[in-house]
Amino acid sequence: MQFTKNALNLDPAREVDRIVQFLQQNVRQQMRRHGGVVGISGGIDSALVLALTVKAFGAKNVVAVMMPDKDSDSLSEKLARDAAIRRVVPQYDAAKGYKAKIVLPQDLLEEGTLNVFSVTVIAPDGREETKPLPPREMLEIVAATNLKQRSRMSTLYFHAEARQYAVIGTANKNEHAQGFFVKYGDGGVDLQIIAHLFKTQIYQLAKHLNVPEGIQKRTPTTDTYSAPCDQEEFFFRLPYATLDLLWFAMENRIPISDVAKVMELAPEQVQRVWDDIARKQRTTAFLRLQPPMMEAPATISS
Repeated sequence: MQFTKNALNLDPAREVDRIVQFLQQNVRQQMRRHGGVVGISGGIDSALVLALTVKAFGAKNVVAVMMPDKDSDSLSEKLARDAAIRRVVPQYDAAKGYKAKIVLPQDLLEEGTLNVFSVTVIAPDGREETKPLPPREMLEIVAATNLKQRSRMSTLYFHAEARQYAVIGTANKNEHAQGFFVKYGDGGVDLQIIAHLFKTQIYQLAKHLNVPEGIQKRTPTTDTYSAPCDQEEFFFRLPYATLDLLWFAMENRIPISDVAKVMELAPEQVQRVWDDIARKQRTTAFLRLQPPMMEAPATISS
């Protein structure tokens, strides 16, 4: 296979037809449901999924549920999350206008650092302070913020069950395969229709389906923390245009020397990205596991 910077280019019309057929076959024929429910956040993934679902079932058979796109945590979530942040940065006080976000190191191409999260606290006057998150605090913050995603999914299933519709997932390949989702939250859906597509391919289909330009140009965010936090700084560590091509090359076993030449990177930079992708897939494999079920017990012959 010849590797080029156009390796991820799709035939958008053909892919749209393929996804529409997948939706129709699985929702109507396999699940015996009459339409779809899509949680939308103003981002490109949910906007594309909404457009595809409407194309499959017609607007009258689709419910779009607008999800909050700001930090709108429940009280219990705020208390648990903020207490953990204050143990790391004592002056943090949301009531006084402090904001916070969780980030990974942003120097992936230059240094093979592990995925160790830090908390960045932004004071009301704009000053920022970033400190590494100890394991206990990191786990508490993640557990608290995941409540939002699980609450959202409960809302989607309410609307779906009231109409005998299916809940349509909005996770792309970057999120699903690297574990950037919440188990039984945004990962708890009836079917995934874009989880095979890289983020850069999402933009191709969105353009083909005339998703509003404002959505296409919007920076993808985590929609989780009070401080602005895009998906690159929170989790992926690289621009999608670079990450997706390097990941595609890794999956297709393109020689690292060829990849480095095309991407204008050093071989060691390519290897750092490949190592990071593989590490994330290993450490998040639990999220993609189906619940194990015991086999029927052996019977005793009489």
